[in-house]
Amino acid sequence: MTSVESPPSPSLARVSLTAGKLPRYAPIAMFAASVAVTAGLLAAAGSFGIPLTVVLGTVLYAVALLITSRIVEGGRASKDRFATTLMYSAFVLALIPLISLLWTVVSAGIGRFDLYFLTYTMRGVFGGMDAGGAYHAIIGTLEITAFATVISVPIGLLTAIYLVEYGPTRLGRTITFFVDVMTGIPSIVAGLFAYALFALIFGPGVRMGAAGSVALAVLMIPVVVRASEEMLKLVPNELREAAYALGVPKWLTIMKVVLRTAAAGLVTGVTLAIARVIGETAPLLITAGFANSANYDLFDGRMMTLPVYVFRQYSQGLAPNGITTINYDRAWAAALTLIIIVMLLNLIARLISRFFAPKTGRR
Repeated sequence: MTSVESPPSPSLARVSLTAGKLPRYAPIAMFAASVAVTAGLLAAAGSFGIPLTVVLGTVLYAVALLITSRIVEGGRASKDRFATTLMYSAFVLALIPLISLLWTVVSAGIGRFDLYFLTYTMRGVFGGMDAGGAYHAIIGTLEITAFATVISVPIGLLTAIYLVEYGPTRLGRTITFFVDVMTGIPSIVAGLFAYALFALIFGPGVRMGAAGSVALAVLMIPVVVRASEEMLKLVPNELREAAYALGVPKWLTIMKVVLRTAAAGLVTGVTLAIARVIGETAPLLITAGFANSANYDLFDGRMMTLPVYVFRQYSQGLAPNGITTINYDRAWAAALTLIIIVMLLNLIARLISRFFAPKTGRR
């Protein structure tokens, strides 16, 4: 006896996986059309401009996509597309100042940025001479920032270890309060503090690189404390308890387990602290002063740094002839050098973080 197959149900005969959905190219096409319509309207009104066109075109695109998606796909999908549009718009909006800044600095400073600029000082350069470089400022920046890091990292890291590993005591709450207060201290106040401290020891009018390092360390310590504290809190308590169960002392658990697990984040926090202070001008202008020659001794004499170099060159304005822009060119080239140094520091921090990060999986 042969069985007769029943015909498929009409509702299940064809199921389209793309029914009620916009095609993939729809958002891109709608965005291009929105920008084109906006550009045409602004051009007709005589107010055309690229930034205004992009902003208004994005707003028109968001509204059009929301309405179209609600008609075709329904309410939930339209809300999802609208939220996605807001997210991408915020991302692009955050990139605009960064790209604009980098483009301005590179385009204005690349003409003067060469080997001569990196290897010569301003010794014997005056007026509108087309000479001189920022070698002495680079050396001063690296030495002062390195010494500030040596001062601030041990203090900040040990403070964070105490706050996380030894419980919320009254002393811990007091330290947290003062760390929050130090986070908001203006940089000029840190410079005045460092100058007053060294003036008590070496006498009034003292200018040296070590004083600048102390000023930068005052600004770095709260950043290091906060960043290190958050990284140490991310270490699972199970790792600590496992070490304690094996009879490992607490100090050794912190050294061998906690710090090694959080090493990648700690390095990132230190890098953020360095990037926070390497461009400070006011405290270094008060404590380290400025000089036209290279000075390698942090404890003897004035030292030039890149932020102060940029300030000095830009404040001098045009050359005495009123035409030559050599001072502005040096300022932009020094700003480009400072950005490159910060980028290299971040790259080194990434490499260190990858090297010290805990290894997962089995080999």
